[in-house]
Amino acid sequence: MTYRSCATDTPEFSRRVAENQRQLKNHLHDAYDYIVCGSGTSGSVVAGRLAENLNLRVLLIEAGGGSDDVPGVTDAGAWFTNLGTERDWQFQAQPNPHLNDRAIPLSMGKVLGGGASINVMVWSRGHSSDWDYFASESGDPAWNYASTLATYRRIEDWQGTPDAMRRGTGGPVFIQPVPDPNPIAPAMLRAAGEQGMTIFDDQNGVMMEGPGGAALTNVCLENGRRRSIFRGYVYPLMAQPNLTVLTHTHVLRVLLEGKRAVGVEVFQDGKIRSFKARHEVVLSLGAFNTPKTLMLSGIGNARQLLRHAIPVVQDLPGVGQNYQDHIMVSGCIWEYEQPQAPRNNAGESTFLWKSEPDLDVPDIQTFLAELPIASAEVQAEFDPPAAAWSLLPGLVRPKSRGSVTLSSANPMDPLVIDSAALTEPEDVQALVRAVGLCREIGNSASLSSFVRREVMPGSMAGTQLETFVRNAASTVWHQSCTAKMGRDAFSVVDSQLRVYGIEGLRIADASIMPRVTTGNIMAPCVIIGERLGSLLTCRG
Repeated sequence: MTYRSCATDTPEFSRRVAENQRQLKNHLHDAYDYIVCGSGTSGSVVAGRLAENLNLRVLLIEAGGGSDDVPGVTDAGAWFTNLGTERDWQFQAQPNPHLNDRAIPLSMGKVLGGGASINVMVWSRGHSSDWDYFASESGDPAWNYASTLATYRRIEDWQGTPDAMRRGTGGPVFIQPVPDPNPIAPAMLRAAGEQGMTIFDDQNGVMMEGPGGAALTNVCLENGRRRSIFRGYVYPLMAQPNLTVLTHTHVLRVLLEGKRAVGVEVFQDGKIRSFKARHEVVLSLGAFNTPKTLMLSGIGNARQLLRHAIPVVQDLPGVGQNYQDHIMVSGCIWEYEQPQAPRNNAGESTFLWKSEPDLDVPDIQTFLAELPIASAEVQAEFDPPAAAWSLLPGLVRPKSRGSVTLSSANPMDPLVIDSAALTEPEDVQALVRAVGLCREIGNSASLSSFVRREVMPGSMAGTQLETFVRNAASTVWHQSCTAKMGRDAFSVVDSQLRVYGIEGLRIADASIMPRVTTGNIMAPCVIIGERLGSLLTCRG
């Protein structure tokens, strides 16, 4: 696949896409060769790869609205305006005693492109040890770092300093270091350097193979506009007659004949209808809706399914288990000495580091945010000014594990999401240490010209600081691991992403991760999509 966006960013191509998709939707088929459920990061990659073969008829189903060409999506600096809107599933976790009984919101993209249409656009490829762990868990070297690195080189259109061993050009994913960053971003890097961190030219590459470091972020944006994965993989093919992208369509369950997936049942335009799949069904619905759809289809923990009177087709106790997320402290904030307007994605520099020196790999990641970001609880307590900036320390190797279960057999009823965030004491202590490190960086000489005062947390310690961390803890929107790949009793898919015990059904999204990757998960989700895309296209 080659980078095609420049040829498709024209009004004429947009007209052709609209007309072609209108015709396809007016003449829907009862059966398609492949049905891909979910147009998020991994689903877009799978659908795009399949649709390159004009002999395959592909149906891509999306529950969200019909256009990603709106300012909230396209404007790189407006990403946070999507949270809580119709482009957000607006999931919410159960009240958590380890977060002082707070029920934290868990946003997820509900729009063409899914999360990659509303996220912060950071391209973080995962630590080399993550991919070797995937290979070890799956028993398949195709998931190891060397193999993954080769895929990254093939798919990237990297605009930064050339690195022939680790970066690629000409691929469908446009990536660059943040251009013309706000001066506070490089100042944060200098402050991190004073704490002993190596400052890298590239957030990925060498930095993701060792003990960590600091760098300007890699972003999927160009000229202030988002370059989403959907736009790189699917949109250039939407004028073709073999790719139908169906929006406002909610997948209810997988249709099964015995233990073979033969299609999907959906809710569309107020009616229930079915589509058959001649070859395979792919679930790319994310870490919440993928296990939900499996369970509603009779695939999951038998005891839980029977509790809701759902006939058991395949007893897979790991469905909905092993839930993981990166948890950050939203509440390390400084008031600007002189107000600075955010640039690019408003999160232009980052560091990965170890909360304890004897760790093998980084377990925390901090982003500079060029605006105040705080949980509702600490916002109410400290009332930060609008002209402020934040350091957001996040835990990228959490020990805590949550779960996703059904509340009923009704597909429209909400899930029961137990995030289990900060259940494990080690997670709390890692974030406490991360807050201390952020305070040293934020109050350093390198950042002094940007600081009028530290707004919060201030010089807390002991139980007071732990309480602050629990009140400020929030998601980094990296929900994952609820249908994990592996070989143990709680694994849901094998190394080729086939659902155990079910023919013709595969999963491609963050739910298959055995462990959440180190850093933002958009890039790893592209790898997941590419892996399945290569398996399916080799077959067909």
